[in-house]
Amino acid sequence: MRSSLFLKIVALGVATILFGCGSPDEITPPSAAAQSAAADAIYSNGKIITVDDDSPKATAVAIKDGKIIYVGDMRGAKPLMAEATRQIDLQGKVMVPGFVDAHGHVVNAGIQAASANLLSAPDGPVNNFGQLVDTIKAWEKTPKGAEFMDKTGWLLGFGFDDSQLDEQVFPTAEVLEQVSQDKPLLIIHQSSHFGVFNRKALELAGITDCRKEVAGGSIRCEADGQTPNGVLEENAFFGALAVFQAGIDEAYNLDLFRQGMQSFARFGYTTAQEGRAFAPTVVTAETKAAQGPLPIDVALYVDYTAKDLIKESAYYSGSGYDGIGYNNGLRIAGVKLTVDGSPQGKTAWLSQPYFVPPEGQGEDYVGYPAMTAEQVDREVMDAFANDRQVLAHCNGDAAIDRYLDAVEKAVQEHGLKDRRNVLIHGQTLRKDQIGRLKELDVMPSLFPMHTFYWGDWHKESVLGPERAAYISPTRDVLDAGMIFSSHHDAPVANPDSMRVLAATVTRVTRSGEVLGPDQRVTPYEGLKAITIWPAYQHFEENEKGSIEVGKQADFAILSADPLTVDPLTIADIKVLETINDGETVFRYSADEAPVDNLVGGDRDAHGCIASAGYQWCEELGECVRPWELETQEDFAIFCKNK
Repeated sequence: MRSSLFLKIVALGVATILFGCGSPDEITPPSAAAQSAAADAIYSNGKIITVDDDSPKATAVAIKDGKIIYVGDMRGAKPLMAEATRQIDLQGKVMVPGFVDAHGHVVNAGIQAASANLLSAPDGPVNNFGQLVDTIKAWEKTPKGAEFMDKTGWLLGFGFDDSQLDEQVFPTAEVLEQVSQDKPLLIIHQSSHFGVFNRKALELAGITDCRKEVAGGSIRCEADGQTPNGVLEENAFFGALAVFQAGIDEAYNLDLFRQGMQSFARFGYTTAQEGRAFAPTVVTAETKAAQGPLPIDVALYVDYTAKDLIKESAYYSGSGYDGIGYNNGLRIAGVKLTVDGSPQGKTAWLSQPYFVPPEGQGEDYVGYPAMTAEQVDREVMDAFANDRQVLAHCNGDAAIDRYLDAVEKAVQEHGLKDRRNVLIHGQTLRKDQIGRLKELDVMPSLFPMHTFYWGDWHKESVLGPERAAYISPTRDVLDAGMIFSSHHDAPVANPDSMRVLAATVTRVTRSGEVLGPDQRVTPYEGLKAITIWPAYQHFEENEKGSIEVGKQADFAILSADPLTVDPLTIADIKVLETINDGETVFRYSADEAPVDNLVGGDRDAHGCIASAGYQWCEELGECVRPWELETQEDFAIFCKNK
């Protein structure tokens, strides 16, 4: 990027030095103006990581009216104390800036929270078709399941992943018929790019013939080549999904949005993103904001098919570089394009064939685009003409080329400016494309969380060893003089900030392999990728992303310091409290927190925590991380696990 801020925050080598020297005593005392206004609250007695390179650490922070008025030590904070000032003892815990969501879907995350949890370990219980069926049946009998059916008319499960199932294939309508034949049932793939419908749901969606062509999508067939087998890909799925969404009770829709925001706040996010809002989603978000202030800020990106809603919306205050403006915590921030599909689902559009093509495809299969070149050119040009920020979902490198070609044409027509257009995901970003990103001022929001969840699958089936090792090349982006943000894409994965940070720093897969060790970044760089760098991405670096005077009082309180713990234990760190605009919006309670969503909540019968990489070793009689064993033998053989 070309701004001075960009150059400042990418001074990579300086960060570690800053944390090794200096003292909070050296921080400038409060100004006369600050001393004249008593603080609402003062936080002290903890480790405060400011993510401000000029003053990287502090021992006291004072806030007033939702803003930070002092950062330093208690000597400087004392003049700001008054009788009504709350003195908050951090008790040795760690304070960091509130996390800024670089890419997620906060409205849909509510649907995930309310539906049957079909995720595989460490986030859920489903590892085969039998467990999938049993989980949906059990959920249907719960108050949550009964309410969902009552308010929507459908049964819904979220998060199955064929790459993690014993069968290694998609379940079909035939499998779902074991749950219900008379109620519509939909299960959504963890990527959110596929859905499986039972026969009743297919009937309601009007899906009767798999030979029907769907632009940017596909209807999978049974053996007769005509009957849909229940699996819908990409645009075929999104079209059928709209039938389900149209039947959701309005009040329940608003509550699902509330649950989504609650889920994000639980992991320390004080700014969430709704990264692809179709028209009904825009209505839901605006209706909720009109009822009163949202608990956290939400930046909403409208799908290009609904862009006409932007002009008349009270929640659009213009492009980011003209100044941002939240209305009760909501703002429409720009437009979203989805250029291709999912790499783990093998619909992302690649320039070279998949390592193992999906069933029914030839050796030359490369996936497919979700938008034509003409569509991408037209929508990017329109966004430039109207000074709207663009987020473009591109997983495959062929899709990235299509997006960058469109941006290049728009730059020639309308100029570069400070647009901060964004590449979302960029999983198979090639090294030669990084230079084009920099030249066209496109910021990459990468997805290194994939290295944990699907790294092994990418290596063994999707891309092969060489290409898999280069997914989300964060180090090469930094070395090119750029910055990146790191995201979770919830509900694709839980909006787990510490899992995002851990994957960005370690790139350790489920099996314990480091995938692409040369693309790892430091913990401090990783922390920037979920704070100040996504704040910059959103044009909000002057308001959020670091603990500095004048910025919003947005904080996350952590159980440990992610900069100093063993990087392999970063995912174990818990968010104890989330503070937005000076108000607590989440406080951790071991009794109330749902165990299956907590890192460390997946402790098995031996006490091994899979989410931290531990597996039982019978030979040693203890939980171990396979990659830490001093042996060249296969883990299962060495440990003699039965």
